[in-house]
Formats: sequence, structure tokens, C-alpha cells
Amino acid sequence: MAIKDQVTTDRYSIAHGDCIEVMADLPDESVHLSVYSPPFGGLYNYSSSGRDLSNCTDYNQFFEHYAFVVKEIERLTLPGRITAVHCMDVPRSGDKGLIDFPGDIIRLHEKCGFYYIARHDVWKEPLGVRLRTMVKGLAHKQIVDDSSLCDVASADYLLLFRKKGKNPIPIAHPTGLESYAGSRQIPHELLPWKNWAGKQTENRYSHWIWRQYASSFWDDVRIDRVLPYKESKEPDDEKHVHPLQLDVIERVIVLRSNPNEVVLTPFMGVGSEVYGAVINGRIGLGAELKGSYYKQAKRNLEAAANEWKDVIHEEELDLDFDAGGVSQSTIT
Repeated sequence: MAIKDQVTTDRYSIAHGDCIEVMADLPDESVHLSVYSPPFGGLYNYSSSGRDLSNCTDYNQFFEHYAFVVKEIERLTLPGRITAVHCMDVPRSGDKGLIDFPGDIIRLHEKCGFYYIARHDVWKEPLGVRLRTMVKGLAHKQIVDDSSLCDVASADYLLLFRKKGKNPIPIAHPTGLESYAGSRQIPHELLPWKNWAGKQTENRYSHWIWRQYASSFWDDVRIDRVLPYKESKEPDDEKHVHPLQLDVIERVIVLRSNPNEVVLTPFMGVGSEVYGAVINGRIGLGAELKGSYYKQAKRNLEAAANEWKDVIHEEELDLDFDAGGVSQSTIT
């Protein structure tokens, strides 16, 4: 399958095509961080393409094909650096319980050269999940009728893996963390420490943000802080379609990469991870198989460039691969 379209700027490069073919053109150890949400083991069907992982014949075949993606990411990732995978437990058909999808993702990454290092649980409000998914077991009426069939608003998970080897470029924050992506109000008395240039042991502003981010339980993610996506939906799309929250993406990017480094997402969707990379001073690379999602990603990233142009053009980036960056011809 040839790449059908691509857009390359000084801050991002996105392609409409199969992620395996897109990644095959990238040099070894040219990516500093990857963040993405894979198709959930065949739970949803995103397109009619035979190349779409959501159209595998069964769960085992899904992992056979997904392994090619993970192996490519391992090849591309700098030693000691992170790949972050968003996922959830997958329900079995016929009310037969749940599949440990996160556990199978962990085992696959361990086979492919990564260490499993952490998991963040992203809390979801039960009524919000009920209204979005219409799951019968999350209705209050289920308690009235038979609470043995009640469901739980299961958390999303962000699994973190580190590629084996020593990281050659430390990820430094000389003035600590300078912005917070979440729903909580930063205590007013901490504001004088923002952009603190003194001893970082005294930086109460950054320390407060770090405590939120370092928690294994993220209950402060703004669930509806997502990129526009409704125009990308087609008549036969699954009703659940919901992009990954920008709060989740921004936390990973800020903590796990340096400014000007390359952030990859092989399942780009409507462009959320690339958007998060751009507005945080990184270079975003993305591939998307589905045409309507790719078109929406183009719109979202064009809007981001306009909305954040003062930030985007604040400094010129070196896009030379020899310097650890990405050339204009990276995705061709």
C-alpha cells in the first residue's frame, strides 16, 4: 500500500498510510518517545481495510500482527527511552467477563526488548461512561433489578515501557515542571515558584505538579479535553470513538522527552499525539490508515499551527537526523 498523502512542516510530519510502511522508512534509533492507543484487540472495528488491526479474525491474530508494530517501535526508539501505550480491559462477548488486554500488551513488549516500568490508571466517572457507552450494567436501574450484573466504570491504563540500554541524552528540567495539564487548581501560594531558577529543592510549584504526575492513579485528567473528532466519524463508525485525552498525552511528552525531540504515534487517529508534541515544543510524527481520521488530523494540526503560532515559531528547530532530529523527507 503506497502512502496516499502526507504533510510535512518544520514541526511535524504525518502520513495517510500503513504505519508499518511509514516506520520502515525511518532510521534506527531516530525516535525519542512514542505515545499511542492501539486498536483494542478487535473490540471495535475502525475501517473496512484488510490492513486495519481492528479487522483481525481473532484476538490471537491481532497480537501476531501487533507484534510487527512493537518490533518496529523498538528498532526506532533510542536506548533507554520510553514507549507509552494507552489501553483498557477488553470485554468478552456474551457477558463472559474481561480479557486482560493490558497484561498481554506487557508480555508482548517484554518479548520485544522493552522493560515494563509503570502503569497509570486514568479514572473515569461512572455516569459519564454510562452516557457515552450506554452500557446497561452502569445504569442505576441495574441495582434495582439485579445488582449481581452491575458493571464497573473501568479505568483506562497508560502502560510505560523502557527500551533496554542506557539513555544517551538525559531528559532534563532545569527549572522544574512549568505547566500543569489537569483539572485541579494549583494552590495560589505556589505561584511565586513558577519558572523558579534557584535551587530546585525549593521549587514548590514544580514539586506540586510532579506529585500529580508521579501518582499511579490519575483522577485529575479532563476526560473531555480532546481534539475535535466528530467530523471524522462515518455513518458506520463505532459510537464509542473518543480521542485520547490531551492531558494524558501532554504529561507523557513533557516528562519523557526533551524539547525538539521526536515523538512518534503509529495510530494517529485525529492527530492528538502529534498535536501534543507540537504545542510542547517537540517534533511530531504520525501515521493513520483511515482516510476520514487523517483528514481530521490535518485540520486539527493546521488549527494548532495557527492557534499556537507564537509558540511554534519561538525558536527554529534543527531537523537533521544526524543531530537526532527529523528531516523534511523522513516520511516519503
